[in-house]
Amino acid sequence: MIISKTPLRASFFGGGTDFSTYYENSKLGYGTVVSTALDMYVYIIVNRKFDDNIRIVYSGNELVSRVDEVKHNIIREALKIVGIEKGIEIIYMADIPLSNAGIGLASSSALAVGVLNALHAYKGEFVSQGVLAREACEIEINRLGQRIGIQDQFAVAHGGFSQYKFFNDGSVSITPVVCKKEAMVQLRNNLMLFYTGTTRDSRKILNEQSDTILDKTVMLDELVNTTDRAVQALYDGNLDFWGAELDRTWEIKKKFANGVSNPQIDSMYAKAKSAGALGGKILGAGGGGFMMLYVPQQRQNLVQEALSEFTYIPFSYCHEGSRIVFSD
Repeated sequence: MIISKTPLRASFFGGGTDFSTYYENSKLGYGTVVSTALDMYVYIIVNRKFDDNIRIVYSGNELVSRVDEVKHNIIREALKIVGIEKGIEIIYMADIPLSNAGIGLASSSALAVGVLNALHAYKGEFVSQGVLAREACEIEINRLGQRIGIQDQFAVAHGGFSQYKFFNDGSVSITPVVCKKEAMVQLRNNLMLFYTGTTRDSRKILNEQSDTILDKTVMLDELVNTTDRAVQALYDGNLDFWGAELDRTWEIKKKFANGVSNPQIDSMYAKAKSAGALGGKILGAGGGGFMMLYVPQQRQNLVQEALSEFTYIPFSYCHEGSRIVFSD
């Protein structure tokens, strides 16, 4: 039996610049995001089955005789990449509700990375975090045709609080954000996470965003510059810069595609700002899922009261990426 544990992630700045259409053509030479892994996880259990069938358990339950019959598309393609054709059980669970709708924490990429990690370990193979990220991109983007960026796969595979740069030639650099411990702790203390209570199919939003990336180059260039400035501000201890820039870049993000925001989200965000939040954003493509807010600690009780109809989710940073936590 093998069990893998893969963190979810929250992305702060630079979303959209991790699309190949942008970074392969960027005059700046790269796209970039800064994100952190969270102490919320996707778990994959892999075990040898007593017969030659394949059993997959998630919110559904599949029992099939051939890989091509597996309906769960990510798990099916992971089996193909690793080269396992029969006699296996895979169980998928998470610290968040399992559904087909997006929630903005990179759960699909965490599933892809986590199941690949577990399947490789099942075969007695060690693969690096970089390989896991690349194989997850191969599944989600190339094989399944999802029109998404590549930040999520790298963030959940590597974990930690890092800046990722995606260069014209397709290479990726991962630089852990190293600053004074007090600044990192204070940033965490100034962040609040709320569940909007709604999920969304992000494909329409992401498809429109992908179609119009070249038309939004100026905005995306500004997001690259903002991401670099945000990392420098953290080094300098200028934490409130994060609040102000989250607010400004949220306004930019809403222009990327229809459905990024909606009246409920706008109302929720306005209530939070009126109560003392300096800025924030919907994580992921938008339209629902989780909202991250930057709120000075002395105003957090007021913000929590203002958003009492929404679920407040305490969280911490996660310093590790996808890993095998049990092998027998």
